[in-house]
Amino acid sequence: MSAVYQTDLPLPLLHKGKVRDIYDIDEQHMLIVTTDRLSAFDVVLPQPIPGKGAVLNRVARFWFGRTAGLLPNHLSDMPLDAVISDPQQRERLGDRAMIVKKLKPLPVEAIVRGYIIGSGWKDYQRSGAVCGIPLPAGLQLADRLPEPIYTPSTKAAVGQHDENIDFAATEGLLGADIAAQVRDMSLRIYSEAAAYALERGIIIADTKFEFGLDPAGRLHLIDEVLTPDSSRFWPADQYRPGISPPSFDKQFVRDYLETLDWDKTPPGPELPEEIIRKTAEKYREAEQRLTGQ
Repeated sequence: MSAVYQTDLPLPLLHKGKVRDIYDIDEQHMLIVTTDRLSAFDVVLPQPIPGKGAVLNRVARFWFGRTAGLLPNHLSDMPLDAVISDPQQRERLGDRAMIVKKLKPLPVEAIVRGYIIGSGWKDYQRSGAVCGIPLPAGLQLADRLPEPIYTPSTKAAVGQHDENIDFAATEGLLGADIAAQVRDMSLRIYSEAAAYALERGIIIADTKFEFGLDPAGRLHLIDEVLTPDSSRFWPADQYRPGISPPSFDKQFVRDYLETLDWDKTPPGPELPEEIIRKTAEKYREAEQRLTGQ
């Protein structure tokens, strides 16, 4: 399978993110291309994961469809051939392209944790809490939490690290009403999605959502949603507390990188071919389990 590490389309480039290239279409629309780049510890790694961008886009579209009854999202019905006339360019993009409505993005990553792992586990070991939220004593690594918790963070620029903040800080950034909407909707979407995924053998340990506002101030779900890049997916049949479970997402790469003598600053290390192949397989299996495709 061919890989797309970067793009060069005949449109104004608005932003190049860790994974996504965003192009300007008109006053109301943008083109988001989800490349096969992989970021870990906020560093873009030098090699692509073939097919990853297409998987992420298809999974995001699946969840946008399932959540459309809860709140609107940024998807547009404008066809790609109205924007990219060259059939070869469209073929190369494949399922990686998504035309979306321009909305005002909120400066907060809405993170929901249903299990204790990653930075949340480190925070809990230090303080017995995660982002200031007290948790029961005696939890093990990867334990399921009594109920999902909302632990927002700031949105960092490329090469910078996100910073965990408490809910009061989000109220200062967003205003009390929007902050409460973001928190409540994040918890609801996570809970419903986690129940759906569990029926298909996937535990969604945690995830992050992003939101934007339309000109009328209505909240919309934007960016990506419940993908292997924005979430930790674990196989339910291999899960047990006390260990870092195997995963369907880039945690597989994170675990490999943790074995290296790397300080988690650019440039990122080269990945062995086997890690690239297995990571691509993990992404495809997650999509198949969740969507049946």
